[in-house]
Amino acid sequence: MTMSQEQNERTRRWRLLLGGEESEGTGYELDSADMEIDAALSWLYNRSQNNSEKSAGLGKSSPHVARWLGDIRKYFPSSVVQVMQKDALEKLNLKQMLMEPELLSTLEADVHLVANLVALRAALPNKTKDTARMVVRKVVDDLMRKLANPTRQAILGALSRSHRNQRPRHNEIDWNRTIRANLKNYQHEYKTIIPVTKYGFGRKRSSLKDIILCVDQSGSMATSVVYSSIFAAVLASMPALSTRLVVFDTAIVDLSEKLVDPVEVIFGTQLGGGTDINRALSYCQGLVRNPNDTILILISDLYEGGNNADMLKRAANIINSGVQFVSLLALSDDGAPISDTKNAAALAGMGSPAFACTPDLFPDLMAAVIAKRDINQWAATNKIVTSRA
Repeated sequence: MTMSQEQNERTRRWRLLLGGEESEGTGYELDSADMEIDAALSWLYNRSQNNSEKSAGLGKSSPHVARWLGDIRKYFPSSVVQVMQKDALEKLNLKQMLMEPELLSTLEADVHLVANLVALRAALPNKTKDTARMVVRKVVDDLMRKLANPTRQAILGALSRSHRNQRPRHNEIDWNRTIRANLKNYQHEYKTIIPVTKYGFGRKRSSLKDIILCVDQSGSMATSVVYSSIFAAVLASMPALSTRLVVFDTAIVDLSEKLVDPVEVIFGTQLGGGTDINRALSYCQGLVRNPNDTILILISDLYEGGNNADMLKRAANIINSGVQFVSLLALSDDGAPISDTKNAAALAGMGSPAFACTPDLFPDLMAAVIAKRDINQWAATNKIVTSRA
């Protein structure tokens, strides 16, 4: 691209950004395709329209909305489409987009759309519920394809390093490691290896680790709930782990029995409401069988609506019992979360550093916890800022 072409493209983008009002000053003439892009942007972002004007064309099954959804999918990449859809839901109060199956089916599906559908599921008309479930299924399947294998590989690697023994049963032998260790015992005459020393995974018939995911389902944690449900389903599929999923607001719901299907888990949550972390931790504490083999992941912004002093005392008791206690302020790609910094610092002082984690890093985090590595060091290596006491 020449200098003049670059300048022309820069002017074009400024014209689209500024919206073509008299004061925008670029003097750039849009072609027909750019006029359609400009119209799609103006419909959402033109501040000269008041709210009633913005809502005027949004009657039941509005063709304007459907056409706008098609336009933005035509002219923008999916990542931008998702941002614009989210802005439309918030700025223009287009909750009705989720009420009509013909509109819902045209939306670019992502975790934010799933969170909206879950929050609105009680209000969804019957004709839309099947479409909503299909949309959630698509997002879940896409995320499972992306996240399942990295999670299994990271965790199985950590488990195999942490729980090998040299007297395994036949069906528990780690053959790759056993063969490598016995290459020196190769018998040329018989063209075979004598496995003098055997390595295995030890207690494969029972769980090596008990994992408890304790997830805040208040409205601010919506995308974290979606990702937590998917990861819980992946962890539950691994025989070496015993996985429980507990979601809470002021009430507690144990969704462990639904982990065979993450879509059912997601629809089993109830986004919104208050927060009683102390009560949730009390329930999770009752699930602990072997503290030294238990990992408790608390996913919450730490804004306690119950008794804050009791919550911190209970967290200290859990940590002191030998449970590995990890505090995640968010499990999402939404950037730095707003959280209770005092509670985060208090937990850090107990040895449970609090920080946000992206879905891509969660498998490696779990591997680090299982291997009992220094989580502060892990966070530093991955350039994650943790709370300090």
